[in-house]
Amino acid sequence: MTITGSKKKQIAVLTGGGDAPGLNAVIRGITVKAISLGYDVIGLKQGWAGLLENGESNPLDLDQVASIHVTGGTILGTSRTNPYKVDNGVEQVKANLKRLKCDALIAIGGEDTLGVANKLFKEGVNIVGVPKTIDNDLSGTDYTFGFDTAVNIAAKAIRDLHTTAESHRRIMVVEIMGRHAGWITIHASIAGGAHITLLPEEKFDIKEITKIIKQRQTKGKHHTIIAASEGAIPKEGDMVLQAGEKDAFGHVRLGGLGERLAKELEKECGQEARYVVLGHLQRSGAPSAFDVVLGTRLGVKATELVDQGKFGRMAALKGTEIVDVDLNKAVGTLKIVPKEFIAEEKIFWGIDD
Repeated sequence: MTITGSKKKQIAVLTGGGDAPGLNAVIRGITVKAISLGYDVIGLKQGWAGLLENGESNPLDLDQVASIHVTGGTILGTSRTNPYKVDNGVEQVKANLKRLKCDALIAIGGEDTLGVANKLFKEGVNIVGVPKTIDNDLSGTDYTFGFDTAVNIAAKAIRDLHTTAESHRRIMVVEIMGRHAGWITIHASIAGGAHITLLPEEKFDIKEITKIIKQRQTKGKHHTIIAASEGAIPKEGDMVLQAGEKDAFGHVRLGGLGERLAKELEKECGQEARYVVLGHLQRSGAPSAFDVVLGTRLGVKATELVDQGKFGRMAALKGTEIVDVDLNKAVGTLKIVPKEFIAEEKIFWGIDD
């Protein structure tokens, strides 16, 4: 049902998890639409931490969001705080929403942030979700904002590395973000012209990679570019992890596949190998035009859902339409690269430049 009443209505908004290009476009879309509907908007700082003890917040107005849509990062800040892992965290969230006199909350985030949002909705919090991840692995939406920008950054890096790899006759391993899904890697590999693509969805065989590189060598092609998801796993081995503690959602830090693979290939192929870790460059800088438009539309839709009282829902892209889906769909199943797409891409492995 629609939120009604004579008092001034108020929406809170937060951004959780890793930042993604397009977040500020969502915040702008929410703020402009909400104000047009007669709401005040409160920005919560540093994700869920903004609703815990000593959490920070500030009002958002049209002047504050006027030109933020073309900038990267998030003006609200973000964190991987999980209120369900904090003593009395859920009670603090509810109490602070009440203290701030918020009628509803819009949570912008990935699987972890939306998972918390879904739990809070089931506990009576008026909440709407907006999907966010550069990995594009959230079910319930065709694309997530930030993905397009990340692909463009990774594809350009691959294209640029061709010249130095060819000049020095090197194998270059480009490590790309993607813990459980290789959407960025497979798109960037095709667009950037990599010779081999390694994804989390399909375990790779070091012998097959070595064979392709040696075949290129016999044809006079003395450089090879390998696009590798950070979560790719060898047939005989495990995911490469960094040492350290898990975050509040139980995730370990990935990293090191590129280095390990480069060393192994140098030994097996008798050719100099180097690795490049794109890392946070993929989520940095200004968003692409596609991500600005998508983020804006999702923000507007989320605000409409609040105004219509459609809580426990998530704004999503289906085809060219912005629709709403159950929050359960966003957090229930990981969206991975289908086998058909992997097979389509694999025919380009090792071909001449």
